[in-house]
Amino acid sequence: MMERRRLLQMAVAGIGFGAISPGDEPVRRLFDLAMNGEPRSNEDWNLACADHLYALRTRPPAQVAADLLIDLMALRRQIETATPADVTELQRVTAALATVHANALTRLGEHGAALRWWRTARQSADASGDLELMLCVLATETGHGLYGQRAPEAVLQLTQNAQQIAGSRPSLGLALATCSQAKAFALLSRHEEARRALDVTRDLLAADPPGASIMPGYWRAGQLAYGECMIYAGTGDESAHLQAREVALASTRDNQYLAMIQLHTALCVILNGGVDEGVRLAATVMGDIRPEASSAMTTETARWVLRAVPREQRERPAVGEFRELLALRLTAST
Repeated sequence: MMERRRLLQMAVAGIGFGAISPGDEPVRRLFDLAMNGEPRSNEDWNLACADHLYALRTRPPAQVAADLLIDLMALRRQIETATPADVTELQRVTAALATVHANALTRLGEHGAALRWWRTARQSADASGDLELMLCVLATETGHGLYGQRAPEAVLQLTQNAQQIAGSRPSLGLALATCSQAKAFALLSRHEEARRALDVTRDLLAADPPGASIMPGYWRAGQLAYGECMIYAGTGDESAHLQAREVALASTRDNQYLAMIQLHTALCVILNGGVDEGVRLAATVMGDIRPEASSAMTTETARWVLRAVPREQRERPAVGEFRELLALRLTAST
């Protein structure tokens, strides 16, 4: 009974406040699957990581988050009954799945729940003794924090923490954290610092550092190209943005990021004086988003586009229409 109560608390925390109640039939099904399933091999858990990652990139985030809870609860149950020799690898799996779950919750705008799962991911990576995995998890947390989850200043502090942990040795986690630092600088309009951080990221990745021991395709998902696309758009550097955009579009299979890259182009157009053209492009992107690409992260990117409109031009009809579209999006998501 105590174990079932802990799993219920875990489900409520993971799905988000008000999403379920203890009497819900879906919750009972989660309990049955988590409590009665057979222990899985390391190969099966690695396949589960790949499956959930594919779902994150191609399916609505609410579905991804709900499906992940089943495996997260089964995994927790298996850890509690595993031999010490097996716990280390199961902690790695927990770190990977908790990261994907926090990612999905961030897309849903469930930021409080996402922060709790980021913490679980970090603690699990730390418990596994895998420094590179811990750095990759922390770097991923910082990148997602920029989309309405944390203040950019707080993200900068976290990236500095990651850099201190990593030291001077080139590593993938250090490169990803530095890329998040560049994005945070860009959101704070500290453009020269953003470009310097991008240069450091590029140098670190050129050293071809080893990746994390689990879910390697997740951590090497084209973050440099995406960061360049975002940061060059934020400075109005059209040539550099378009070059980075082509690489970013070719290097991602994530429907959400395809939309966000197009929003960066709208931002760049606005900063180069094409206010009506830029907001209409952004409105088209937001209006055409399919359910699997709809997320709080795309909406936050669109809000960045809107904030780029010069104050004296914010009463233009095209800007007003885009503002109304975003307001409808925000209302629908609450």
